[in-house]
Amino acid sequence: MDTQGRRNIDPADQWVLDPETGTYQLRLEPETPPSQSVPAQGGRGERRRQQETQRPPRQRRSPEDDGDKTAPGGRVARREARPKKSKNKKALIWTAGAVGLVLVVASGGGYLLYEHFNNNINTVDIGDVGNKNATFDGPMNILVIGTDSREGLGTKYGDANSVGHADTTILFHVSKDRTNATAMSIPRDLVTGIPNCPTKQKDGSTKVVPGAPQGSFGPKFNVSLGQQGRDPGCTMRTVTKLTGLTVDHFMMVNFEAVKTLSAAVNGVPICLTHSIDDTAADGTGSHLHLSAGPHRVQGEDALKFVRTRHSLRNGSDLDRIKLQQQFLGSMIREMKSQNTITNPSKLFKLANAATKALTVDTGIGSVKKLSDLAQDLIKVDAKHITFTTLPVKDNPAEGEKHATVVVDEATAQPLFEMLKNDVSLTEVAKQKKQATDAKLHGPKAAAADVRVKVFNGSGTSGAAQATVGWLQNDKGATRSTNGGNAPAQAPKTTLVYAPNQADQARALADMMGLSASALHPGTTDADPTANMTLTLGADFKGAGISLAAPTKAPADIQRAEADKGTCVG
Repeated sequence: MDTQGRRNIDPADQWVLDPETGTYQLRLEPETPPSQSVPAQGGRGERRRQQETQRPPRQRRSPEDDGDKTAPGGRVARREARPKKSKNKKALIWTAGAVGLVLVVASGGGYLLYEHFNNNINTVDIGDVGNKNATFDGPMNILVIGTDSREGLGTKYGDANSVGHADTTILFHVSKDRTNATAMSIPRDLVTGIPNCPTKQKDGSTKVVPGAPQGSFGPKFNVSLGQQGRDPGCTMRTVTKLTGLTVDHFMMVNFEAVKTLSAAVNGVPICLTHSIDDTAADGTGSHLHLSAGPHRVQGEDALKFVRTRHSLRNGSDLDRIKLQQQFLGSMIREMKSQNTITNPSKLFKLANAATKALTVDTGIGSVKKLSDLAQDLIKVDAKHITFTTLPVKDNPAEGEKHATVVVDEATAQPLFEMLKNDVSLTEVAKQKKQATDAKLHGPKAAAADVRVKVFNGSGTSGAAQATVGWLQNDKGATRSTNGGNAPAQAPKTTLVYAPNQADQARALADMMGLSASALHPGTTDADPTANMTLTLGADFKGAGISLAAPTKAPADIQRAEADKGTCVG
């Protein structure tokens, strides 16, 4: 007790079980002193009153308090209806699970927070980039950024004056139906262009940080944050330029987040294929020393684990990404485990650590908004969360010295198309679509019988002629002709045809990889010598390149499922 006679209560002890919902709630009100009145004697009424006084303080009440009527003989008559709880006393739901912090909200365990956690959260106004709504109907892309900022950490982790760059970045794509998610790591040493970036200043004005075009050796992706005052909105714009995917929100954490979150769950299980002794010749490195096999890391060791790279197979950032993915996947499983979900002390520590570690955009910049987001993402099962890495290759401009990487277009573009078209990297029964649509199902005409006039609405010069040449020479569709430029540019490629040309439409769709949504049948039959109309849209990528999204990821793409623990190293 303190000097004024008040009890000192451990915050974890303020979580009480609500018998109506079966969940824990955070009790912030002071305890109500027990009644000093002597209860009347009598049978079941006496036992009932004893039970009332033995309840936790939040649930304790006397007959006078809640309208109970004491009947003759000590019986307690039926109560009057309880008054509804005020909105500001309702707990908000925070769910746990991991990619940095967004998977913490996406994995499915319930964490009840109160409004006082709002003050823990830092926000950044990123202007017109991103989505102002915390939740919405459609696919969602959230950028999780681990910054290497040393602000407030002294020289323990290197340059104390570092502005903080995008050291670890994961694009978390959630499908429209919320059945699956893909967490794609973006290597910090990737050479890519950075667009112009409007950033909000403290005085409310906007400053445009000049972009940097991609050269042979730079810029690197990690300087999309911090350099020249670039904020997380700049990193979001860079990811959109790189992948073609619109980023809706960002969540950013620093070194301390790894330490506090791992400690909040009493450690994260990891497994190594070989021992780690991560101290470079010049004395740098994470200074982690672990034997091969399973371990549980938390706090300082957890941070060392996700920063380790010198003692890995190639000593590269790409190897380190695999460690980070294992760590985050394991954190998902740990946070969803019953040991965490049913432990009020762990729940409080985890919620407190998570909100203190978090910087987000204003669209999700409150506990209420994060709760709404969490409830939207809770449907994603951990077994349908897949970690992967943006496909890259060694930078050919560097010769034998490989300090940077560039995008491997042949493998990366199919992955980007899968994400754009909401194709899962895991088998999700609910999301499986029929291989054929009614418009694509049926007999197909011979290639030589396909009559089509091709118009260019793609914005790419010569696209119509290139397509006609490919159809005639490579596919045998000798009756295809060039219609020139379309009246206006088209966002998508479309094929318009008459009902009696359906077999020709199916044949052309098969050749070009057209989806059912690209086919637009008319209502009146056409003359036997009439042409179908194919208008190339902005999705046209070149003659002979399929317009349909891949139905599965390239065979050599790196992936790991969040619900499976594997040894790495």
